[in-house]
Amino acid sequence: MIVIEEVFYQFKEYNIEYIVFQLYNINNNTNKREKETIMKNETNKKYEFFIAGRARNKDMIMEICEVFDNMNISNYCFLRNKTEYADNNMSADDKQNIFESLDFNSDIVKNIFKTDMAAEKTSDNFLLVLPAGKAGHIEAGVAYGLGKKCYAIGEFEATDSLYHIFDKIFSSKEELKEFLEDEYKK
Repeated sequence: MIVIEEVFYQFKEYNIEYIVFQLYNINNNTNKREKETIMKNETNKKYEFFIAGRARNKDMIMEICEVFDNMNISNYCFLRNKTEYADNNMSADDKQNIFESLDFNSDIVKNIFKTDMAAEKTSDNFLLVLPAGKAGHIEAGVAYGLGKKCYAIGEFEATDSLYHIFDKIFSSKEELKEFLEDEYKK
């Protein structure tokens, strides 16, 4: 409860009572079978692209998702997940601050991990939207280890030999779109 009280204090201008109520209901009123059914449904989906990046880079990531949507290319993006821990009207920074205040071993954090990993495993390709944080780079390593084709878009902060895991780094949405038009004509 200490974490929730701290979150309440930090974000009291939002409807935190509702958020805490939802957290309580999800964790206490959703039985194990329902949670397993939700996870099973997520693991059965297949995507052409898994899109990763930094939550605080939400606007750019959503613009990239829109490129895929407009071309009818199936994709998974963590930003589209229903958030169990924050109000969808909050800014990306505020949502991320709440997420980072959650206990590492909470059911919410574990379920997000399971959902993201299931989607990454069933995706054919991986796209990292730069700049990205630690999680996005870890996901890139997972995708590479799984034998996925890996791509990135945006400017990287410094040269790093490990960026050679990417088959291509696109400098713009237009360049990505041209690539997708050539590769995924439908």
